[in-house]
Amino acid sequence: MNKLVQTGLKLAMDRGLALNERGAAMAANGFDWVFRRSDLVKSGQTWFEVIRECDPMRVRHYDLRSDGFIDLADGSTLDVAQKQHDIPLLLVPPLGVTSDTYDLMPNRSLVRYMAARGYKVYMIDWGKPTKRHARLRLSDYADRMMSIAMDSVLEHSGARKVSLMGWCMGGLLCLMQTGLKKSDPRVANIITIASPIDIRGGGVIGGLGRALNPVAKAVRTFSDFRLQNVDPDKMHMPGWVTTLAFKLTDPVGSVTTYWDLLMRLWDREFVESYTTTSDYLNNMLPYPAGVVQDMLVTMAVDNSLARGEIPLGGKVTRFSNITAPIYVFAGASDVLVAASTTRQSLDMVKSKDTAYEVAPGGHMGVILGGKAQDAVWGKSADWLRQRSVEKRPRAKAIASKPARRKSRVAGHDDSAVVLV
Repeated sequence: MNKLVQTGLKLAMDRGLALNERGAAMAANGFDWVFRRSDLVKSGQTWFEVIRECDPMRVRHYDLRSDGFIDLADGSTLDVAQKQHDIPLLLVPPLGVTSDTYDLMPNRSLVRYMAARGYKVYMIDWGKPTKRHARLRLSDYADRMMSIAMDSVLEHSGARKVSLMGWCMGGLLCLMQTGLKKSDPRVANIITIASPIDIRGGGVIGGLGRALNPVAKAVRTFSDFRLQNVDPDKMHMPGWVTTLAFKLTDPVGSVTTYWDLLMRLWDREFVESYTTTSDYLNNMLPYPAGVVQDMLVTMAVDNSLARGEIPLGGKVTRFSNITAPIYVFAGASDVLVAASTTRQSLDMVKSKDTAYEVAPGGHMGVILGGKAQDAVWGKSADWLRQRSVEKRPRAKAIASKPARRKSRVAGHDDSAVVLV
């Protein structure tokens, strides 16, 4: 009997100590969350170098070969491959979000993962648009800046082709840029994740497109008002508008996450992850007004992408021009972009090498969630591996008296692309 009492007392003491430790952890984490929240934010910690600047865009290069290994979300580690694939990888984020999109947490970082898998990783940082960027149009991003970024990557890496990978609008920008030329020789492969094609399809975006269509038709029929004629400087909106619009897609979830934080306030790793994600969502960026005009008219109202083409300034991009291998992902529980609206791109391109996958997660979870590492990142890395070998032409035989040639480096004149 005494032994049973002693055992019970020991269990009670152990439980009391555990509760005491948990209480102390909750107090410490709660204090940091209220007064030192910046210490809990772990985004954007991967080292990079800027290889090109073109206001407001910058192109980053990541190289982790000196690190040896990286930490993964499941607690394991991954050795960093020292031998890199021939063809570099350019990550293209959407507009409206910060550059931390693909480097959200040290153990949930797409840039780290792809670099560890042996890819020469580059990323476009779209910068933080202000009112002086209000006149930027969709063509500035999809055509001019995307092209500059690709050429900069090829020049820096010494490669002749680049693979493109983009989430949401980032994927659309990849398709728009590639579709400007027939079989663009610079593009080796394309990966899109949750990128909507039919704006009147399913999901919240589809519902918005269907709602706008009759209103737009009535305005066009009975008035002379044209959104494209409005001065973009008068349409500039701050970044909190983007944040509010995103949170309104899941208003209940935006509130219940605070309960999740309270229930797991003792878990430092969870608190860091929660705070980092919240900081990312609460600091979204404004869209240049000119881009908003183009998206509302050509994408939402005219639904041009569903026909496989879209005007970009004085040009037209056509998905039928795309012949590069393409891998399309959709989020299984994506309420913003339904899976059915993403697959249509495969019906419009001329690529013979295509793949389609519905991965777990919502609109953000499919690329940033805990399952994205295996379901999207890992499969993308595996798919790219056999398509990232660059076939170089055989060297010509040396003539007895070779002609002298001037070396020429491809590039752009910065003065031609910086806004004034």
